[in-house]
Amino acid sequence: MTLNWRKSSHSGGGGGSGNGGDCVEVAYGPTGPLVRDSKTGDTGRMLHAAPTAFDALLHTIKRG
Repeated sequence: MTLNWRKSSHSGGGGGSGNGGDCVEVAYGPTGPLVRDSKTGDTGRMLHAAPTAFDALLHTIKRG
């Protein structure tokens, strides 16, 4: 199964935003969202979250 990983548009891609390209990527697998470190790619670990927990996380982040 191929996952479609997405990175935030706020990620500087290694430059402009001052974050050195450090970012997380998100993909939606068959059982819910997956999160990984963009630097480790396919060789790193992934965090699986229940859809409701992931929605709560996004809501908290957007609230600031």
